[in-house]
Amino acid sequence: MRLKGKIAVITGGARGIGLATTRKFLEEGAVVAIWDIDPEKGADAVAHFEQQGHRLGFWAVDVSDPAATEQAARSVVDRFGRIDILLNNAGITRDAAFRNMSASDWQKVIDVNLSGVFHCTKAVYPFMAEQGYGRIVNASSVVGLHGNFGQTNYAAAKAGVIGMTKVWAREFGRKGITVNAVAPGFIQTEMMDTIPEKALNEFRHKTPLGRLGQPGEVAALYSFLASDEAAFITGTTVSIDGGLAI
Repeated sequence: MRLKGKIAVITGGARGIGLATTRKFLEEGAVVAIWDIDPEKGADAVAHFEQQGHRLGFWAVDVSDPAATEQAARSVVDRFGRIDILLNNAGITRDAAFRNMSASDWQKVIDVNLSGVFHCTKAVYPFMAEQGYGRIVNASSVVGLHGNFGQTNYAAAKAGVIGMTKVWAREFGRKGITVNAVAPGFIQTEMMDTIPEKALNEFRHKTPLGRLGQPGEVAALYSFLASDEAAFITGTTVSIDGGLAI
């Protein structure tokens, strides 16, 4: 088990790719702290995985609130002793063509998808630096690399995540902390349930592998980058998009 004994914080860990990653990390031997805004989903996840003999906990955290992330980080350390891994996975969308995008939709996506990554890392970094070890993995997107119609806010946030990843890799390396980003393409999550089948078929057509990705495939990549097998990988952005960005 590549994450045996590690303490991992997974933001947005109660649903979608985050839940698949919670499952994967637990299977790989980690203790998981789920940070999510949905207490019901969080409680369900804890009950489900505890029945399987895993060790985990849930914290109701809005990642756009710096005080909430600081409090949660201290609480995780108080309960589990340390934090080894931070997976900045939480994210939202508020899509609209630029001319129709409101200032509030712009700001909300930036607050969660960009500032949220900053706040969570700011809260967890001191504990990692003190122990001289850490793995930080940030969720970007193929949209952050290449843009997408109707996603000015999302593209800006995800491109910003890549920039922060590179800076932090330079700054944190001497503290034994690696920082990497992952750029998924079209992944079959709950977010896709509201998209018409015609549009989903278009996504499949655009992807050389001819299908949508699965949350577990992204979780497997997260698991590798969070492990000691990836100890000499830092500052990179790994695409997992079925060849979409070729």
